[in-house]
Amino acid sequence: MSHDGVRLHGVHHKGESDLAFVVGHGFTNHVRKPYVARLLARLATHAGVVAFDFRGHGRSEGRSTVGADEVHDIEAAVLKARELGYSKIATIGFSMGASAVLRHAALGETRPDAVVSVSSPARWWSRETAPMRRVHWLLEQPHGKLAARAIGVRLGDSWVQAPESPLEVVARITPIPLLIVHGDLDHYFGVEHAVSLHRASLGHAEMWIESGMRHAESAATEDLVDRMAAWVADKAEDEE
Repeated sequence: MSHDGVRLHGVHHKGESDLAFVVGHGFTNHVRKPYVARLLARLATHAGVVAFDFRGHGRSEGRSTVGADEVHDIEAAVLKARELGYSKIATIGFSMGASAVLRHAALGETRPDAVVSVSSPARWWSRETAPMRRVHWLLEQPHGKLAARAIGVRLGDSWVQAPESPLEVVARITPIPLLIVHGDLDHYFGVEHAVSLHRASLGHAEMWIESGMRHAESAATEDLVDRMAAWVADKAEDEE
């Protein structure tokens, strides 16, 4: 359960080491969606995995705030991973989940040992692509909430005040190791989002621009998952 009282549901793939990945999915996804489940299973070949449905998604309660209160969900999952006995925690987020792990690492109470952001927006209200214009129709138009519910997302009220964006907080993640991953064919958020985040990290973050990759979980190959897991393991060893 999140600290603001939202009951979350997820999965745990038990690992044999002291390292666990806490995974945050993208908007409209959930842990039982086939390509998300495959990604979690691949990560589980490297370490423990604690993954959950964000509020308003899948089997979790509450309503989605599209990146604002989702930091509380990441916090709850990190605490659950600690409770399960993992001493090293890496948060990995995709799209909306990527914005959530960035904001959590900068603002959360329980800071992770490493952070991987995949296909994150740098700023809110991005409308430069057709898919994001469709997302904003869901969020802003009178029938949007009904349409969102039809695809499995329960939306909350619109923001009264916008939370700090990933771009505004990414520098606060230092000295936690941070990897920014983005596809050069991302059809939701262009590469400039990753470049802006990298620049705003003041040289702290490592950035991978993946050739031929589109957006988030559905575009994450087994090779990419393996390389991200190896990067986390390497950083975890450095922290010992």
